[in-house]
Amino acid sequence: MAKKAVVLLSGGLDSAVTLFLAVRQGYECFAISFDYGQRHKKEIVRAKHMALLAKAHFKVVGLKFPWKGSSLTDKKLALPANRTAREIKSRGIPSTYVPARNSVFLSVAASYAEAIGASKIFIGAHSEDSSGYPDCRIGYLKKFAEAIRLGTKRGVEGKLSVEFPLIEKTKGGIIKLGASLGVPFEFTRSCYSAGAKPCGECDSCILRAKGFKDVGVKDPAIG
Repeated sequence: MAKKAVVLLSGGLDSAVTLFLAVRQGYECFAISFDYGQRHKKEIVRAKHMALLAKAHFKVVGLKFPWKGSSLTDKKLALPANRTAREIKSRGIPSTYVPARNSVFLSVAASYAEAIGASKIFIGAHSEDSSGYPDCRIGYLKKFAEAIRLGTKRGVEGKLSVEFPLIEKTKGGIIKLGASLGVPFEFTRSCYSAGAKPCGECDSCILRAKGFKDVGVKDPAIG
């Protein structure tokens, strides 16, 4: 029987690369996305399509953060815009941080993994996000992985662990890895805004553009 993995899949570039990497490593992948009241659902549509292309199972879990607390879940709050990559890294935790989001998502993923007998949970957190988001930092991920090991049946039995293979990579490094894996970047959606096309102004768009520029490749999602 194929070894199973649960992969957190947002529809963005990083999680797509993580999914294709898990597939390359021989896992039968069960991709999971969350409908949590974010600004738009385009990312979920992209995630579903990406799972189809990767020949992975796909599930959407609906949950709400009724207290909001983030510009990704509260449209009354402005998204940070037109910041340089350096400003994004140096100005602390941005308003797009969703309180404890990765803790919630990883906990749900752990439950799913136990239910289906998966041995791995993959998350595409990486170094550039970790500069602003505390739940994307390697220290946090190692501690949460330890909590999974101690607090789940499969973890205690040594049958479940958390993988964060992109954590020390730059966006450019992730793009290079994705290209080697054949990730169809044109179908990914990183933009925080709900427009038909990426806004090119939000932090996610800025970091994505820098990544493609750093590797000298045009972003196929821009057209």
